[in-house]
Amino acid sequence: MNPITPIINGLRITLEHLFKKPVTLQYPTERPKVAQRFRGLHALNVSHDKAKCVACYLCPTVCPAKCITVEAGEDANHDKYAARYEIDLLRCIFCGYCVEACPVDAVRMTGEFELANYHRSDFVYDKERLLEKK
Repeated sequence: MNPITPIINGLRITLEHLFKKPVTLQYPTERPKVAQRFRGLHALNVSHDKAKCVACYLCPTVCPAKCITVEAGEDANHDKYAARYEIDLLRCIFCGYCVEACPVDAVRMTGEFELANYHRSDFVYDKERLLEKK
């Protein structure tokens, strides 16, 4: 057996992988494909032009990072709603337990992954900011 043969075979395999497809994604112009089950930014679901959240406190209870703050309010029909709903994304570990625990399907995780900001206060998402995300 020729001692050059394994070197040529290795070089052939390397060149095949080199020209198959580009490895690098040109990010700003090419967007990555986000999986359906990707856990990105949180959002509150809307029902009849208001948030579905009934302030049951299950999401802050199951949250391992303790990043969710909920304060209940009561409307004229004596129905509970979330008067204040905040998520601190600097503490969030994006585990998805809040989505699984919600009995009324009020919170979901979107595919949005671009979460960079310049100020720490921009990472605290209140109820209005969470309702904006579709």
